[in-house]
Amino acid sequence: MIFIKSKDNEKFKLAKSLLKSKYRNREKKYLAEGLRTVELALEYGAEIDSVFLSEKFINNDENINVIEKLEKRTKIFALSDELFKNISDTENSQGIIAMIKMSNLEMEDYNADKHKKIIILDRLRDPGNLGTIIRTADAAGFDMIIMTKGCVDVYNPKVVRSAMGSMFYMDIVSTSQEKALETLKNNNVEIVSSYLKTENLFNKVNYSDKCALVLGNEANGICDFWIDNSDLLVKIPMYGKAESLNVGISAALLMYQINL
Repeated sequence: MIFIKSKDNEKFKLAKSLLKSKYRNREKKYLAEGLRTVELALEYGAEIDSVFLSEKFINNDENINVIEKLEKRTKIFALSDELFKNISDTENSQGIIAMIKMSNLEMEDYNADKHKKIIILDRLRDPGNLGTIIRTADAAGFDMIIMTKGCVDVYNPKVVRSAMGSMFYMDIVSTSQEKALETLKNNNVEIVSSYLKTENLFNKVNYSDKCALVLGNEANGICDFWIDNSDLLVKIPMYGKAESLNVGISAALLMYQINL
């Protein structure tokens, strides 16, 4: 265990910089905070560069086994509680943060035998919604998530936290909508978009075994590109006064229906 005592420490400065997207993209690393999240990163084989522990976490006897497990897998850096606050993104942190290397997965890694149920996200902006969708896609048996231009950074700390470990398991790629469409069409994947201006109810249609579900921006829905290039447009009926559902709720209903 290595003790960091100064804000001038290079490892500390690197960790703090990763709270901003431009430095995450430059370093190809991100932060994952919380005990369960770090445990799942270990379990799912995420590439953990190092782990930062607060003084309070280290001094808690209940964490001895976790610390011993971490020491066998990666470097551990110990920080005072005050220093630790500088790299934490939560108000009531548990005192444990992992620095993890980003996935190198690209659209070229699409595997027709493996990736049969896919989520395409069109300009999704809310990190909580994205984390929820990643977690739900994992639970619903989907195989890949495609992030197109304009989406919130998938490595945003709030996304990582709300995904609850599922992002270490799911295949997630960022690409252009044109490249995503070309790859999927070439592999005979049915493009299904959630769209309010259709008569097709989501639970009254048949879905292909190879299916990509497009989910749109929270305020504006899917863009014209996906409307024009979809094989099937479906909607969830609104029986009350609400105009629409939260995109995370819609995603869950649609994914489970597709996988019935």
